[in-house]
Amino acid sequence: MTFKDIFKSSFLENITSVSILDMAIALVLAFGIGLFIFLIYKKTYQGVMYSSSFGTTLVALTMITTVVILAVTSNVVLSLGMVGALSIVRFRTAIKEPLDIAFLFWSIAVGIVLAAGMIPLAVIGSVIIGVILLVFVNKKSHCNPYIVVLSCADSAAEKNATDFLRSNVKKCVVKSKTAQKGMIELNLEIRMENESTDFINALSDMPGVNSAVLVSYNGEYMG
Repeated sequence: MTFKDIFKSSFLENITSVSILDMAIALVLAFGIGLFIFLIYKKTYQGVMYSSSFGTTLVALTMITTVVILAVTSNVVLSLGMVGALSIVRFRTAIKEPLDIAFLFWSIAVGIVLAAGMIPLAVIGSVIIGVILLVFVNKKSHCNPYIVVLSCADSAAEKNATDFLRSNVKKCVVKSKTAQKGMIELNLEIRMENESTDFINALSDMPGVNSAVLVSYNGEYMG
């Protein structure tokens, strides 16, 4: 192979396989829609610790996917090699919130659709998905489950407290009970009839009740 043959390689021939204009339009749109996805994620986040790095990852993932699909669609041989390269990649980061998976797939899907040239589908589809998430995820309801952590001195106080609690809420189910000498602790799942929490104040003032704690519940439990 001569020095001249090196510059005739397919590597240099692939430089113009994707036009500069196509790359610019695709990346600008990917950044804009990725930023929109990030804003929707920020508005709908309901976890304990908000991670701004995950939101930035959504923007970057949209743009990276667009770049990869642009390369794949321009070269059939490259697409086969890309499949083999990506098949050996393993991600070990745990997804703490189930809704985060939807945002990851949303970013990847937008990158794929944009690189395929289906711009209206990417834009209109993202707007519709964003509106749906804003409506359903941010919908507040007093029927959401709550956990009441109740500490009582004896079984009589326990019975009076649970009877009072059941009379003031729509649903009350005992999830766990811990009995020790001089103390009984209960974890009860409740569904409130309205948004008022005054019954917790009255519950804590009852004779034999050491403490009553109301906790908003949005996770998963065993039992």
